[in-house]
Amino acid sequence: MTGMPGPDGGPGADAVEPMPPAVDLPSDAVDRAVAEDHAGEAGGDVAADADLLALIDRLAGLLERSDLSELEVEAGSTGLLLRKPAALAPVVAPAAAVVDVPPAAPAVPAEGSQPAARPAVTAPLTGIFYASPAPGSAPYVQVGGEVAVGQVIGLIEAMKLFNEIKSDLAGRVVKVVAESGALVKAKQPLIEVEPL
Repeated sequence: MTGMPGPDGGPGADAVEPMPPAVDLPSDAVDRAVAEDHAGEAGGDVAADADLLALIDRLAGLLERSDLSELEVEAGSTGLLLRKPAALAPVVAPAAAVVDVPPAAPAVPAEGSQPAARPAVTAPLTGIFYASPAPGSAPYVQVGGEVAVGQVIGLIEAMKLFNEIKSDLAGRVVKVVAESGALVKAKQPLIEVEPL
């Protein structure tokens, strides 16, 4: 089918040229022909691909030697993201193991070990502890003496006020922990008591 002749006498813009007859070629011949046809244009692509693979190998080596878990690089319209295998693993919090433990026998202190903590009267507030009512007078309590619930065991000065500290335990005083004139903090033991 031909169209109107063009201004120079040749075929017009809407002219259709006849197609050449189809030729049956073996499929490997077609593949060879396509490969040869593209060899000229692909020569540059093969070299570029080799360069890209070499760059990826270098970046992977850099990632392995570093403390990073992933590395992202962008150049123009090309982006690359490399991750260590540990970065791909899902983070799973360890489940608390439930173990049925039989009740332990009462602990028997070994020779040379510290004895178990004794009951103690603790400081109700932070301040300076005084073991006696006045300098040079006898202390409220002494080691070996007995103490009753509600008995004054010392004074704590806080904000220019002297607060009487009363025992909430009864028994024999085993140790006076706090030093007179020293700073004590709230909940710090003042004296240790052995119940009678």
